[in-house]
Amino acid sequence: MFFSKVSKAHQTGRFASVVTKGVRFAVVSVLSTALVVGAPEKATAQQVTGLMQSIAEASSDHKALSEFYRATGYKPIFATNAGRARSRRAALLNALKAAPDHGLAPYDTTLLESKIRSIGSERDLGRAEVEMAKLFLEYARDMQTGQLIPSRIDKGIVRSIPYRDGVALLTNFAQSSPRGYINQLAPNSPEYARLLKEKAVLERTIGAGGWGPKVSGGKLTEGQSNANVVALRNRLIAMGYMKRSATTVFDESIKGAVQRFQAAHGMTPDGVVGKGTLAEVNVEPATRLAAIHVALERERWTNFERGKRHVLVNITDFTAKIIDSGKVTFATRSVVGANDSDRRTPEFSDVMEYLVINPTWNVPRSIAVKEYLPLMQRDAGAVSHLRLVDSRGQVVDRANVDFTEFTDKTFPFNLKQPPSDGNALGLVKFIFPNKYNIYLHDTPAKSLFAKERRAYSHGCIRLKDPFDFAYALLAKQTNDPVGLFKSHLNTRQESVVDLEAHVPVHLIYRTAISLPKGGMEYRRDVYGRDAKIWAALQKQGVQLRAVGG
Repeated sequence: MFFSKVSKAHQTGRFASVVTKGVRFAVVSVLSTALVVGAPEKATAQQVTGLMQSIAEASSDHKALSEFYRATGYKPIFATNAGRARSRRAALLNALKAAPDHGLAPYDTTLLESKIRSIGSERDLGRAEVEMAKLFLEYARDMQTGQLIPSRIDKGIVRSIPYRDGVALLTNFAQSSPRGYINQLAPNSPEYARLLKEKAVLERTIGAGGWGPKVSGGKLTEGQSNANVVALRNRLIAMGYMKRSATTVFDESIKGAVQRFQAAHGMTPDGVVGKGTLAEVNVEPATRLAAIHVALERERWTNFERGKRHVLVNITDFTAKIIDSGKVTFATRSVVGANDSDRRTPEFSDVMEYLVINPTWNVPRSIAVKEYLPLMQRDAGAVSHLRLVDSRGQVVDRANVDFTEFTDKTFPFNLKQPPSDGNALGLVKFIFPNKYNIYLHDTPAKSLFAKERRAYSHGCIRLKDPFDFAYALLAKQTNDPVGLFKSHLNTRQESVVDLEAHVPVHLIYRTAISLPKGGMEYRRDVYGRDAKIWAALQKQGVQLRAVGG
C-alpha cells in the first residue's frame, strides 16, 4: 500500500504538526478524484468503526490531529463522498496549485493520480484522511507563518513566530466555507498584497526579456555622450525611472532619473553614476524577484497585529519610524550594528515601556573586556571618562589596580560612564526590555548619520533625532511633550519617564520594500541574511518564474 511510504520525519523540528515536503505527495491526488469506497455513505456500525479505528491509529503520533479527531469522534472531513468533503478537497487542491503565486514551494498533486482506485479498504481510507489533514496543516502553516524556521537560517533572526494552533485550524476549516477559509490564510497586510503585485510584474518583465543590456564602463556624469549613456538611458526607461527619450547625452532628464533611482535604492541622490550606483542599475530583475520572495517569507514571519501605533526599525534602510494607523508620522535616520559576528543588530519584536533621560552607560561586559581592558593594561589611565566600579557598586581608584593581572574571564570590575553630553548613549535612551540588551538611543557621534551606509554600532540603534523622537512618543500623554522632556533633561540627573501606553517595537530586515502609492524600493543586504534565506527557500523547492516568455 502507498501509505507505507509515508515518513515519520514530520514529527520533528518546525513541522511538528505537519507532514514533510518530501512525503506530502502521498494523497494529494485524492483531492481531484471522488474516493472509491466499498459501501454507501450510510454504512453499518462495523464499517464505521473500521474507518474510525484507522483514523485513530493514523493520527495517534500527531498531537494536533489526534486531538482534533478525538474531539470529532474520528469522523472524516476529507475522505468521504459527501459534498462538503469534496468541496474541501477541491479547495485544498486549488490552493496547492496556486501556492507558487505566493512564493511557496510547489506541492505535487499528481503522484498518486493513477492509484486512487486502490483505496478500497477502510484502513487505507482512514490513512488517506489523516494524510490529507496533515497536508492541509502544512499548507496552512506555510502560508500563515512561513516555510522556514528563521533561527535556523541566521542566529541574528531571533523573533518569535506566531504559529497557529493546528486543532483550531482544522476545526475552523471544517466549520467554514472551504474556499473562503483557505483564501484568508495568507497575511492580510497591505505590504503582503503589494509584494504579490510586484512579484507578478517582475515575472512578466523576466518573461519579456528583462530590462535590456547592462551598462558598461566606468563613472558616468552629466554632459557625457557615449554608448554607455545610451545603455543607461534605456535601462532607466525600462525600469520606470524615466520617460521614453531619444537623448544620447547625459542631460538633466537622465540625471533626474538617476537621482530617483538612487533615492529608491537607499543611495545618496547626487545624480552621478559611480561604482555603487552602476552595480545597482545592473541588478537583473531575477535578483529583484528573489528579494520579493524573501520579503514575502519575512512578511509571513511577522503575520501578527503590530499595533495601531508602533515603532518600525528597518535595519537595511538605516531608519526608525513611528507608525500611526498605518501611516508614518515620524521618521529619522539610524545607525545599526556593524557587520561583525558579535555586533549585528538582531531581528525581533518587543514593547517599549519607558525613556531614560540623562542615562548612565553601563558598559556591556563584552565591550569592557574585549575593547577597554587591553587599553587599560597598556595604560591604566586610558578611557578615563569611564568609572571603574566593583561588585558592591563602589568606584575604585585605578591607581590601586594592576590591570595586567586580569583576563577577559577574570576581570572583576564594571565600567560606567555617568550622564553627560559626551555619554556614549547621548542624552536619552528608549527601553523595550529584552534579553539581547538592545535599545534605541541618542549618540554624540553625529557625523555617522551623513554616511550612506550606517552600520557602526555594537548592535543598538542610534537615532539622528532622538529628542524629536521622544517628543512624538510623549505627545500621546501630555500637551507639552517638549516641556516634559526638557524638565528632566535640565536636571542633568538620570531619570525615567514611563510611557503611559506602551508602544510595540519591531526590528525588521527588508531589502524589498513596497510603497503605499505604488512602486518599490530596494536596499542592500547589509548582513547577508536575505541571501541565506533565498538559498534556504530554493532548497525547499521555491523557484523563480517567467510569465509570458
